[in-house]
Amino acid sequence: MTDYRVSRSVVLPCDIGRAHALLNDFHEWPAWSPWEELDPDMTRTYSGADSGVGARYAWSGNKRAGSGSMEIVESRPDHIDVALEFLKPFKSRSTVSFDLATVADGTELTWSHAGSVGGPMGLMLRFYSMEKAIAPDMEKGLAKLQRVVQT
Repeated sequence: MTDYRVSRSVVLPCDIGRAHALLNDFHEWPAWSPWEELDPDMTRTYSGADSGVGARYAWSGNKRAGSGSMEIVESRPDHIDVALEFLKPFKSRSTVSFDLATVADGTELTWSHAGSVGGPMGLMLRFYSMEKAIAPDMEKGLAKLQRVVQT
């Protein structure tokens, strides 16, 4: 197994409540998630709670989007944890975390993605890091989130 952790931060020009609401409700994610645009015809299913702990989101799409599910497993005003499970293109489980803090210019958001990958994908990550694989997408998502809170 190969362990990884990738984090990116940004200051959002909004209060912590607005930032939390955009992260704590999967129905809001299509507006900012960088992976939503991988397949415009992707099938999305929402279940469980409307938002917060117990909210679930599953997707199934083309080869680029793959398939999997997410569930919010912890939600506080300053922190959210999401259990992420990919089924395709490879199986993996990881934790996505959002840490929020009030700062002078709005809300500092730190987005982290941590997990372990085994099998052929784990071997591949020894030569091509998850940092290179997902950090650009995370940066794109944070930029989109900045634009969303300004509208």
